[in-house]
Amino acid sequence: MTEPQVRRTKIVATLGPATDAPGMLERIIEEGVDIVRLNLSHGAPDDHRARAAAVRAAAEAVGREVGILCDLQGPKIRIEKFANGPVDLLPGDPFVLDCRPGAALGNATGVGVSYYGLPQDVHPGDVLLLDDGLVGLTVNEVVGTEVRTTCLIGGRLSDRKGLNRQGGGLSVDALSDKDRNDIKLSAEIGCDFLAISFVRSAHDMDEARRLLHEAGGSAALVSKIERADAIPVLGEIIDASDVVMVARGDLGVEIGDAELPGLQKKIIREAVQRNRSVITATQMLQSMVVAPIPTRAEVLDVANAVIDGTDAVMLSQESAAGAHPDKAVAAMRRICLGAERQFEPNDALSTQTTPLDRTDQAIALAAMVLAARIGARAIIALTESGATAQWLSRYRFSVPIYALSPSGPARRRMLMLRDVQPVDFAENTLDPAHTARAALQHLFALGKIAEGDRVILTHGDHSGRGGGTNTLKLLVVGADGIAESLRDL
Repeated sequence: MTEPQVRRTKIVATLGPATDAPGMLERIIEEGVDIVRLNLSHGAPDDHRARAAAVRAAAEAVGREVGILCDLQGPKIRIEKFANGPVDLLPGDPFVLDCRPGAALGNATGVGVSYYGLPQDVHPGDVLLLDDGLVGLTVNEVVGTEVRTTCLIGGRLSDRKGLNRQGGGLSVDALSDKDRNDIKLSAEIGCDFLAISFVRSAHDMDEARRLLHEAGGSAALVSKIERADAIPVLGEIIDASDVVMVARGDLGVEIGDAELPGLQKKIIREAVQRNRSVITATQMLQSMVVAPIPTRAEVLDVANAVIDGTDAVMLSQESAAGAHPDKAVAAMRRICLGAERQFEPNDALSTQTTPLDRTDQAIALAAMVLAARIGARAIIALTESGATAQWLSRYRFSVPIYALSPSGPARRRMLMLRDVQPVDFAENTLDPAHTARAALQHLFALGKIAEGDRVILTHGDHSGRGGGTNTLKLLVVGADGIAESLRDL
């Protein structure tokens, strides 16, 4: 009998009104959600506290661990409200952006803007894009607090739509006052990941990490790459992050849609090379906000991200406010499985090009090379912090990685790692030899490994110490789950 395929790519789903329906959280977890996203741009703090508690309860009921990602709003620049509802702009129409507190309600000739520094950031000839590029304005002149423009791309404009400068260059800080308060909320909730919006530099990530630690949080930090300004310093931002998100909405507006596919591939490649996880996000299955099945173009979009090597793919409005959250997750799972059958490691990510700076990294590389050469059925990593599992996942071979850890937070952070299946295992008080034997018997009892399987085991000399992996063993599983050293290859 053919064994069921294990999904390697992780699924992130955004919570919202659609997932608040009775039983829906349990259904999307059963369909394959690994991490849920709380979008802190919407809702009150108590809403997020309640959803986080509901996630923990639903995950326990289903019998799976699920990570929680809190996503900061960031300094999203928006126009203000209109006096009499939406306005229609035509190419050539004059339009004024009023950048001061207390600006009058908007009309067909102008509207207020939430970012008062806009007049200092723009110059004649700049193009400003509103509502994800559906409306475009060309800057004519700046007079005091007014940015006077001419409509370049006509369309309907309504309250609170986003505003970007084509090519980037707006100097608003990455962390707003609301974000600083929401970092404290995220620490209180005990989230596993914290996403920082509109990152422009490594300093933005360092500041967020400092604030999170001061608030008592220990979440992994996610840098959202959605500003053109971030691209020239992409490597520095990735190094200052734990996870990187290809946030294709605002990024596509700022750099142009034609540049987005190549940049997505570049971000994924650099994140993997720098030992960071990467999420691909925004409009992946957008039609499923209303439709029960995705378009073929959406299927190809998700599949291409998987083939490119992304660790995770994300649902936004599809799960938060869509008509079929569970069907959207099921579709994402099917597409990931199909794409993974076609995946081949990229030459640029080959083991020969990777420098070795740490012992656990060297052990991970050796494990992957051996797994490929001897036909290992699994790699088993006894890990306290998850560092070894992360190194193993970076090499992108198709061998399941079982990461056994006694730490709940570490296991939930490992849910972001492609190929890695975290397993609760708390025999860390025994000596290494007994711990290894107990780990194999545990996986055997769970049905993860079977008699006759060749497996590779990695562990450290001292249990309970993070980053101490220094041992690799080749084993064959016996009838009772106890493994013996592999003598004949």
